[in-house]
Amino acid sequence: MDFFERKLDDKNRLSLPAKLQEELGPKVVVTRGFGHYLHLYSEKVWNQEMETALMGDILDERIADLNVKFRTGRTVSELDSKQGRITLESHHLAYAGIDREVVGVRAGKYWRISAR
Repeated sequence: MDFFERKLDDKNRLSLPAKLQEELGPKVVVTRGFGHYLHLYSEKVWNQEMETALMGDILDERIADLNVKFRTGRTVSELDSKQGRITLESHHLAYAGIDREVVGVRAGKYWRISAR
């Protein structure tokens, strides 16, 4: 699975496809992306890959900028066990320009979530 389309419900919850729920596990990390879209990571990928990538020379301005980018507005959500939903917070929706319709596209080990 590399792509999905969904509509947010009235409470800004995003229902994830069953295969994606299995892949992500019980906790999902949502961050701002490089552009006006969101990144969606499994907690495992965040902890093993992103935390490692965000470490580096304490004086490296590029690493500092990446930390600010990905840690600003970062949230960890538990998947709703009944319907496999996560809630996208209002600051996420505003940043990505998401109103109601969402597109998810795999970007390697994470997902890019954007407005449709």
